[in-house]
Amino acid sequence: MKITDIIPYPVWVGSRNQLLVKVETDEGIYGWGESGLSSRELAVAGAVRHYREILLGRDPMQRGALWQEMYRGQYFEGGRVLTAAISAIDIALHDIAGKALGVPVYQLLGGKHRDYVPCFASTGSHGEKLIEDVRLLLSHGWTVIRTFPVNPKNIPGSPMVVQRTQLARGLQEEDLIFEPRESIGPTAAELVKVREELGTDFVLGIDYHHRLNVAEAASFCQRMPAGTLDFIEEPIRAETPEAYEALRRMVDIPFAIGEEFSSKWAFLPYLERGITDFARIDVSNVGGLTEAMKVAGWAEAHYIDLMPHNPLGPVCTAATVHMAAAVPNFSWLEVRRSPTEELGFYDETIFPVQLTLEGNRFLVPDGPGLGVEVNEEYIKRQEFKFSSGPRLRKRDGSITNW
Repeated sequence: MKITDIIPYPVWVGSRNQLLVKVETDEGIYGWGESGLSSRELAVAGAVRHYREILLGRDPMQRGALWQEMYRGQYFEGGRVLTAAISAIDIALHDIAGKALGVPVYQLLGGKHRDYVPCFASTGSHGEKLIEDVRLLLSHGWTVIRTFPVNPKNIPGSPMVVQRTQLARGLQEEDLIFEPRESIGPTAAELVKVREELGTDFVLGIDYHHRLNVAEAASFCQRMPAGTLDFIEEPIRAETPEAYEALRRMVDIPFAIGEEFSSKWAFLPYLERGITDFARIDVSNVGGLTEAMKVAGWAEAHYIDLMPHNPLGPVCTAATVHMAAAVPNFSWLEVRRSPTEELGFYDETIFPVQLTLEGNRFLVPDGPGLGVEVNEEYIKRQEFKFSSGPRLRKRDGSITNW
């Protein structure tokens, strides 16, 4: 069997773009993959086209060797754009191998440890609506719930608001105001109230989306009674492990870190030096299933569970479910679909065959490959819609983290 084509499809799904990648072979077997570098789909599509020229005519079953060639076959190894492209291709190659052998992808990864993969839900609500949302999720059987920080300028509505008139320089529609320090007190107070009203018999976390610095993150964590939070996700940026070590010395809330990491080497200091408690691995960013399984084994050796990043669509979800089935050290899978959140990422017009969320979990599929099909004729007719992430600014006009 030989690879005959590799086709990137940047396509709008729900409220954002997804970059789907199809790998075709001369035996008519094909596979689907997905890139995780959201809002930079055109850059990744260019890298995929580059790799296409290298991989045409190659044996798709040689996934590990092809991974090494894609990663190491140039002087400038790695980087998020290249590994996002490698991830999508690698996932598609696993889909092909599973179909060719007539087995689910988890069998290629060592077989399954579990029959279903538990998930966590998210709510972006604030104020009384946050209490209502958490109560609703609990009533539907969700036991792990993630929240987001308050923006005091816009309680209880959406997280951020445009404030064009407050800056000397002009703002575009994508420019939004967020003052990190001002979010700390209201957010901590909300989480304390959730615990006071709804108890402690569920897991409660927050994703601060690296919007704080070390001092701000410490101040936030110290404003809550012990036991309020079970995890804080990405409180600060992750380029400097020493910054997380400094924060670790000041707070005792478990960290969930790693969704932006693009290789096992990026994970190395966080696992080796004990500065993450949940590995937020993203199979569509880290280098696909080939690299993800290496990180998973490393995490297991340090008694760290996976808590995968999965804000994308059915292809990434399916690949992550297969990985989650095949590792012993697993906690919960992110899914952006619940009674409190529906972003349209699982559009059945585009994905007529996909894994089904049953309550708060995905059953592990037993069919060959990933278990996902894409309506290729439909996405061929769609035009690319340019989209970029929000550009957050403080009121003084300076850029802050999204």
